[in-house]
Amino acid sequence: MQNIDIKFASLNLGLISPEMVLLVGGILILILGGLFKQRAIIVYTALVTLLGGLILSIGAWNNPESGFYGMVQVDNFSIFFKIIFILASSLTLLMARQYLIRWDIERFEFYSLLLFSTVGMMTMASSVDLIVIFLGLEIMSVPLYVMAGFARRDPLSNEAGIKYFIMGAFATGFLLYGIALIYGASGTTNLRQIVADFGFLQTHSALPLYIGAGLVLVGFGFKVAAVPFHMWVPDVYQGAPTPITAFFSVAPKAAGFASLFRIFAFGFSGIPEMTSLLWLLAILTMSVGNILALYQDNIKRMLAYSSIAHAGYILIALTVKGEGAVSAALYYLLAYTFFNLGAFTIVTMVDSRARSQALIHEMRGLSIRHPYLAALLALFLLALAGFPPTAGFLGKFYIFSEAVKGGYIWLAIIGVINSLVSVYYYLRIVVAAYFDQRETEFQPVTYTPALRLVLFITAAGTLILGLWPQYFLHLTRINMFPFI
Repeated sequence: MQNIDIKFASLNLGLISPEMVLLVGGILILILGGLFKQRAIIVYTALVTLLGGLILSIGAWNNPESGFYGMVQVDNFSIFFKIIFILASSLTLLMARQYLIRWDIERFEFYSLLLFSTVGMMTMASSVDLIVIFLGLEIMSVPLYVMAGFARRDPLSNEAGIKYFIMGAFATGFLLYGIALIYGASGTTNLRQIVADFGFLQTHSALPLYIGAGLVLVGFGFKVAAVPFHMWVPDVYQGAPTPITAFFSVAPKAAGFASLFRIFAFGFSGIPEMTSLLWLLAILTMSVGNILALYQDNIKRMLAYSSIAHAGYILIALTVKGEGAVSAALYYLLAYTFFNLGAFTIVTMVDSRARSQALIHEMRGLSIRHPYLAALLALFLLALAGFPPTAGFLGKFYIFSEAVKGGYIWLAIIGVINSLVSVYYYLRIVVAAYFDQRETEFQPVTYTPALRLVLFITAAGTLILGLWPQYFLHLTRINMFPFI
């Protein structure tokens, strides 16, 4: 352990090389944006930057290191999440450009904001210190506030940006006060040290420690849209530009869960009351998200409540804890990235048309005019609902199985019931695309090579993870604290 402590104290910039590459890329785009009118150069620069970050991240697989006085921990857990973040950012970038051009809101700052936000997410996943996790959260959040209001001439987008900012600031207050109480109780913000001293802390500083942990859970509850901290999600998702909504629904949620698993699956796993609280949050989040989604006619708003429900499924894994539950959650987050972004890609294509409001009835006639696009839409929605042989089915199956193994049988039963409820509102869109009559001819959507590539990647990921899950499940068998 003494030899490892020396590494903990090292200021090794190589540990954060993927983050530095994305940070430099974002700054370079800000410079190039003022020099070149051709936005394709900016897009290629962003893609190359993301590819470089991905290569550096994968290169550190199975080579855990810690540095910066134990505040940064690069292990398979953090690398897995970095892959999800970079994948989501790359797919969002590819799907966004046609939409931004169509609505005359393409500006080079968008691509920098996307990279800077991804840097914050990667920082959150790589840290085992509450202060650094908070810094990563703010680096992630500030660009997201701007992106939500990116369509400056759209009142709904302005409303989305303001609401997201206000609720984000509100959540930050809870989080910081919780961290302050934890520091007062333990004398440290390092999760590794808190785990090592947890028995002593429970005996001597239980009350501030428990209250602090509860406030931290509230703060992250806002970020992952857990009920009752979800009230900002529908309006923000509906008002933000559609590709940005797609990004919100996947990447920040995954970053929030990366921190939640670090903090509560291991750091504060010894608090018995926390399990009951997480159990209640999981049930409320699943149920409220699915029930409210039943009444939505706007697809983006419906997918917003759907996103809340899916957060509830992942909260089941957080409640169960253990290596198997963490593995199931990681698999589900990766799968969710593919089929949710795939669904949003098609919504983005439809929403790029003139006078579109992203309503469900706008999908009428899609199967006649674009049969392949309708088939892909059905695939993604069936995956969201949890139909075999998609990755959505296996993701839910593994999470519910871990709940049963851990003795949370009723939690698994409620999860299955909620999954069945969700089938109705997902199939509403499929029925509209295939069976509902349209009074006027379906206005065609525009394909670009980038959109075709996104659809191919998301469809392939949805099917491959569903048909051959063993390899990916093996990758998710991860030790979150390899140095303890």
